[in-house]
Amino acid sequence: MEDQIYDTDAPIVALATAWSESALAVIRTSGQGSILLFSKVFSNPKIILDSDGFTIHYGYIIEPETGSNIDEVTVAVYKTPRSYTGQDSVEIFCHGSLPGIESIISALKKAGFRDAAPGEFTMRAFLNGKMDLSQAEAVAEIVGSKSKQAHSLALNRLSGAVHERIDFIKKKLVDLMSLIEVQLDYPDDEIGGDIDISLEPVIEAEQEISKLIDTYRVGKIFHEGVTVALAGGTNAGKSSLFNLFLREDRSIVSEINGTTRDYIESWITIEGIPVRLIDTAGLRDADHPVEIEGIRRSEDIIKNAALVLYVIDGVTGMTEEDEDLFLKFENNDDYIFIWNKIDASGLIMPEGILPVSAVTAEGFPGLEDAISSRLTGIHVSGTELMIDSLRQKDLLLKAKESLEVVRISLTNNISLDAVAMDLKDSLDAIGEITGEVSSVDILNNIFSGFCVGK
Repeated sequence: MEDQIYDTDAPIVALATAWSESALAVIRTSGQGSILLFSKVFSNPKIILDSDGFTIHYGYIIEPETGSNIDEVTVAVYKTPRSYTGQDSVEIFCHGSLPGIESIISALKKAGFRDAAPGEFTMRAFLNGKMDLSQAEAVAEIVGSKSKQAHSLALNRLSGAVHERIDFIKKKLVDLMSLIEVQLDYPDDEIGGDIDISLEPVIEAEQEISKLIDTYRVGKIFHEGVTVALAGGTNAGKSSLFNLFLREDRSIVSEINGTTRDYIESWITIEGIPVRLIDTAGLRDADHPVEIEGIRRSEDIIKNAALVLYVIDGVTGMTEEDEDLFLKFENNDDYIFIWNKIDASGLIMPEGILPVSAVTAEGFPGLEDAISSRLTGIHVSGTELMIDSLRQKDLLLKAKESLEVVRISLTNNISLDAVAMDLKDSLDAIGEITGEVSSVDILNNIFSGFCVGK
């Protein structure tokens, strides 16, 4: 995109749906003259050229060199500025045949379109004022959502929630900067003495920024997901519990020790959180080299997991290894100890362990609640404002650090010239979040991670 970023008016084309066979596919175009160029490959060019914006037409895509029909389509025509990119655009709804899609894109390129770079449509939307940079990032987050909750949180950001909060913070700081600049620009006798510079807007802005920074950890969990490992001794019921989480028989369940010799994993959703759940090999002293390797891999997974579900056989009770691990990690938030097989157990369960039956699912809802609570610490409905962009978090931290210097300087009556410089640094960092302050490198870094067609 580096060579194309300045060519923001050129007509571009890309497949907006997945590159696979399907009932329908969507091909997107945008750019100056795109309606005229598209009319050259449409069976009824006049209806396209005379079309108002927000209209749909039926016809055929024509091979420009031979005049033969390529596909039967409907097309949506959008006119500047009322389109996704803010430019003239045509979207083509065609059959999802891969050869057909290739032929349509080839015909459009012969007519004068070029291939769109990854994220170029959304970049144009940003450059044309259709969205700010935080909303543009939310587009990619929606596409990459791994759960309904993650999708809802990203949609909230796309609706402008981040922009509104940043704008609220910025207004407080701009008002403060105005007071400081008046004090610097005019002599005291012209403005009737010193103007009182209050710390209140700085403190309020710091608090709001801190609240946003604090949402990053949970926001990142909902966007990227976390690894949760099922661990424990052999025959404790890890595989049965794994199957219960998946609601299918995925992992082999057997009374024979060492059945699971390597880990098995699957993505699931627990109360809206994308979870990479891993069923590890039973931890025990083994003789077979394959099982030994499986246990070694399991131990690595357990060390790196965000949360470990340690399963104890409630029928046989705690082994010596179980007791040692329980005493070591019972107060560790990265571990949840599970007393499995409560449907068949007559033993007294120690305190601090969750009772569950992988057979009857008794206690299972409580386990899911415990997992969600350990991972996020809060209940998330999907309407909260959370950030999951590392770029935004780093800029917020930068803005907060500058504001801390401003607060200390004002408290200690440091020169207002120095205060103004630190306040400007904070405003610049905040401006980068929404894209008021940006550079070519920043834009390339953000949009290059998008899929083609977005």
